[in-house]
Amino acid sequence: MEIGFGAADHLIDLAQRNPDVAIIGAEPFLNGVAKAVSNIDELGLENLFLHHGDARDVMDHLPDHSLARMYVLFPDPWPKARHNKRRIITEQFLTEVVRVLRPGGDFYFASDIIDYVDWTLVRLRQNGKIVFAPDSPRSWRTPYPNWPGTRYEAKAHKAGRPCHYLQFKTAA
Repeated sequence: MEIGFGAADHLIDLAQRNPDVAIIGAEPFLNGVAKAVSNIDELGLENLFLHHGDARDVMDHLPDHSLARMYVLFPDPWPKARHNKRRIITEQFLTEVVRVLRPGGDFYFASDIIDYVDWTLVRLRQNGKIVFAPDSPRSWRTPYPNWPGTRYEAKAHKAGRPCHYLQFKTAA
């Protein structure tokens, strides 16, 4: 499942590389959903399921331990302190992530906003059921294997902001 797939670059790549895996994408903005639908049609993808709206609505209906992976890539950072409560990464959200991911399941988070990276690490540590174990500090700056890139990542690089790619596992 990818939450907030934007222009669907990563989502479409996942679906193409994993034709035998059902992939869910949730996006609140119609333009992103329209782009994904166009790509699905053009490429003949049959393993991609879309939700136009809040990903938490989908998660509410998923059975326990039903997902192998979840991606939150370059989410809206809501940079003003008074808007931080709108960030997707919250204690309640992470509780649902743990519920829907299989034991040992992967949770991926990427951002170019260091405050949001710190915010996420603090909340995941507080959660205690999602483990972050980087190989080295350099792994934070290294995209995941088979990373296709995203337009938000390209915008960050163009602006000179380093990107951080964090991978977590749910407790087995």
